[in-house]
Amino acid sequence: MLNIPTTEERLGKSPQRLVHYFVLFMALVYVGLGVWLWVSAHEPSDGGIINMGTNARRVLGSVFILYGLVRFGRAYHVHFRKKTPSDDHE
Repeated sequence: MLNIPTTEERLGKSPQRLVHYFVLFMALVYVGLGVWLWVSAHEPSDGGIINMGTNARRVLGSVFILYGLVRFGRAYHVHFRKKTPSDDHE
């Protein structure tokens, strides 16, 4: 059988590493969407992309911001935290 190197061997990187950064990027997208909704609540609604009242935009924006922060914290904890010997027992 031919000994053809895999993509991971040729590149020296794991595709999983890209996923780690994508998860962080998506968390920042959620936070950014929440900030945009919160800021746009002060502007009068002209029937644009999202036609909601001021309070609904603020509540939804707050939910997106909180979700993005929780997701960012969880992704950092899972993918980027240094492993310690006590982590093996969890």
